[in-house]
Amino acid sequence: MLNAVSMRRTAQFGDEGDEHQEDGSKTRKQLSIATRVTNYLTRAGYLWPILFLAIVIFAIYSLFIRSGNLVCVSSISSFDRLSRTRFFGLDGLESDFGSLGVPWCRSKHGKTIEWTSKDLLQGLEAFVPIYETRPIKNNMYGMGFDHSFGLWFITRWLKPELMIESGAFKGHSTWILRQAMPNTPIISLTPRHPAKYLLKGPAYVDQNCTYFAGKDFVDFGNVNWSKVMKKHGVNDSSQVLIFFDDHQNELKRLKQALKAGFSHLVFEDNYDTGTGDHYSLRQICDQFYIQGGGHSCFKDSDEARQRRKRKQFWEKAVDINDLCGPHEAWWGVKGYMRDDFNHTNKQISHTQHFQNSRFVESIVDVYWELPPVAGPSLTQQTRYDPARVSNPIVEDGRFGLFQRLGLSRLEETVFNGYTQMVYVKISLDEM
Repeated sequence: MLNAVSMRRTAQFGDEGDEHQEDGSKTRKQLSIATRVTNYLTRAGYLWPILFLAIVIFAIYSLFIRSGNLVCVSSISSFDRLSRTRFFGLDGLESDFGSLGVPWCRSKHGKTIEWTSKDLLQGLEAFVPIYETRPIKNNMYGMGFDHSFGLWFITRWLKPELMIESGAFKGHSTWILRQAMPNTPIISLTPRHPAKYLLKGPAYVDQNCTYFAGKDFVDFGNVNWSKVMKKHGVNDSSQVLIFFDDHQNELKRLKQALKAGFSHLVFEDNYDTGTGDHYSLRQICDQFYIQGGGHSCFKDSDEARQRRKRKQFWEKAVDINDLCGPHEAWWGVKGYMRDDFNHTNKQISHTQHFQNSRFVESIVDVYWELPPVAGPSLTQQTRYDPARVSNPIVEDGRFGLFQRLGLSRLEETVFNGYTQMVYVKISLDEM
């Protein structure tokens, strides 16, 4: 019996043990492979070293992928550019354009340009290989790629019978005009003849150009234009294109062109409010009644905060202290109308500034600011502030298009000279 009881107890305990073993086996079957591996590594003491190694590998991988994306999309390498892109983000750069307003001169009759964004893109594709053949590769203090393209495109579109430039420097703009219109005569007014620069480096002298330079220099406002046009066989002043790159008060030049009967004008340096060495059309038309125009000198305003932030990332950004002069004068440059390379300054009241804009709008048929050729994440430009500029022709993130147009072949420095070049057509009613 004892044996029987003993056998029954053994069997009973055996059943309980089997039951626990069965339950344990069910639990083990439910564990994932990852858990089993983790349990093993924990018992073996390898878990923490492996976790540490995994974290290091993940961090290196993440950094590599992020850097690769930046290089692929925007080729950003310097700390400042990287910081700017991270701060605003690529989407932020795109939406950034015009966020602080883009003032413009209203058309007398509501007219606008004839060309489209498609025309500009086609023009870019044609112009890049031309630009690569330029005789002056390093045009420091002269026009960069954006404005070179703008002048070439506008000239090609208008097809003038005579081209006049005021301010030629080393002759780069003369060369651009010649590429646009190979057989059209050019008149160049410039204090120093471009040939003088040939003694020190590259310059361009055109064989079909009449130079008023050196001892023969005459200021644009003092030329007898009817006599000069007659000499060149041009009877219609509306078929003449004037290019100003002379750093003179643009209001003065506009009145002189109007008096001479010219209607097609291009101003190379159309400086933003608070910047530049002369009173520009953009400054004139920066008014409160214009969307994106007018400013507040209150240092705790939203505009002031945005300007302070942007000054960290864009060389030509203007903070509120640079914008505003005594008595909260923000128009022109701190309430001054600059002229002649900033050698002449005249303080003007806000009323005078307002009257200047009304005069400009009374004679202008078309006002068009050339947009930047491409967004800053593509060109790597660090100077102009996108918050005061209209959307570029090639927007940020469109690297494929940027590359396809040939723009990626150009040096980054050629994109740093953008200053809102503007085309203006004076109303024929005023002639």
